[in-house]
Amino acid sequence: MPKKEKGRSHSTRPIGKRPPSWCKYTPDEVVALIVKLAREGNPPSKIGVILRDQYGIPLVKPIVGKGIVEILKENGLAPKIPEDLENLLKRAARIKAHLEKNKKDKHNKRALQLVESKIHRLSEYYKERGILPPNWEYKAVVASIA
Repeated sequence: MPKKEKGRSHSTRPIGKRPPSWCKYTPDEVVALIVKLAREGNPPSKIGVILRDQYGIPLVKPIVGKGIVEILKENGLAPKIPEDLENLLKRAARIKAHLEKNKKDKHNKRALQLVESKIHRLSEYYKERGILPPNWEYKAVVASIA
């Protein structure tokens, strides 16, 4: 019996590296679907959810051999900033706008510190991996634009 993960409701990913036998899509069809969904303006995470829910494609990597972001990069559709970092930047901008109106809100001041800390840690990770340029820097002004 597998160990119980406390407080985390999730499904386990398939163990095998081969695509499931019931998935009848070819790699070219999957790539075409990903490109189509990206051109409609969907972010990579939403593309994965749409493929799973509407097309019955559990994972792209076993079928195509590459992840969604890699496929988007090859077709020139990859986002400039990774999606998770972009979401944190938007969250920081929302909290900043809230703090402009509510100057005494200490709890959200702390929340902003935590979000900015995550932004700095994640940006360092992406700089090390070469995904972000080495001179990329988070500024509060950048967050309000994003």
